[in-house]
Amino acid sequence: MKIAFKPYTQKDDLYPFTLTRNVLDIRLGILTLREKWELLKSHGVEIVDNNELTISLNTIPSLQYLKKLETNINAEKKLEHPWQIFQNNDAAIREDFELITKGKVSKKVSVTNKIIGENIFAEAGAKLEHCIINTTTGPVYIGKNAEIMEGTIIRGPVAICEGSIIKMGAKIYGATTIGPYCLAGGEIKNTVMFGYSNKAHDGYLGDSVIGEWCNLGAGTTTSNVKNTAGEVKVWEEPKKAYTNVGLKCGLLMGDYSRAAINTSFNTGTVTGVGCNIFLLGFPPNFVQSFMWGDVNYDLDKALENIDNWKK
Repeated sequence: MKIAFKPYTQKDDLYPFTLTRNVLDIRLGILTLREKWELLKSHGVEIVDNNELTISLNTIPSLQYLKKLETNINAEKKLEHPWQIFQNNDAAIREDFELITKGKVSKKVSVTNKIIGENIFAEAGAKLEHCIINTTTGPVYIGKNAEIMEGTIIRGPVAICEGSIIKMGAKIYGATTIGPYCLAGGEIKNTVMFGYSNKAHDGYLGDSVIGEWCNLGAGTTTSNVKNTAGEVKVWEEPKKAYTNVGLKCGLLMGDYSRAAINTSFNTGTVTGVGCNIFLLGFPPNFVQSFMWGDVNYDLDKALENIDNWKK
């Protein structure tokens, strides 16, 4: 099958995650959109410069989708808003799991673990002992050299990507992706952590998207449902307006942002890039990029601190 990409001009609609990356480098499921297309090439998909079958860069690729697309161009499924990342993560993990594991054999999982169901795949170097993993609700993927410490409870669909560490006693519900080289603990549900980020301690993170190189201090917790059980409204910075996103949305945090210990985020909070969040009470529902508490972050200092975190 031959496809071509057309320009994507609405990248600001995926704020704050496209402030620092191409839309193709957004993680959804186990893989980024770019990684999905690269894998699909080995399944007979050819990407060309000019072809009658032209799709948008923000298309969510999968084998199932491409079969529909061959007969119906309107079947194109797009990623158009940041909250759609966690909203589509369940289906994306399942599709990526099938794509990644087809024809491969999982590393044998230690008998000290309690595995419910058979839909688990562990890459070489994965380490896990004395964990409870339920795969009857969805597949569980454990990436290369990932470590799941003892006492962890996982209920699929869940992806623990390469090099990540899950702390002792963590509780991870589907549909959650812990991206490459993350540190995760406490209670996490229906969340995507892109990579190189930490939520290492107790506290709840639900229906959220966390960019790269972020850190959530101990006790940080997100609200993902309003006390009124009403529609959650999320600030869209490019449009300078609030948008109803459904009944659940936690935290949408841009790259290089950090929250102090015991930070409590309101339902549907958005933070920009490079924020250092420490305030009495709840932070605002929208935090602009490069804020130090409630003042502007000196850019040179912000870059220095980012470099410290990367080290």
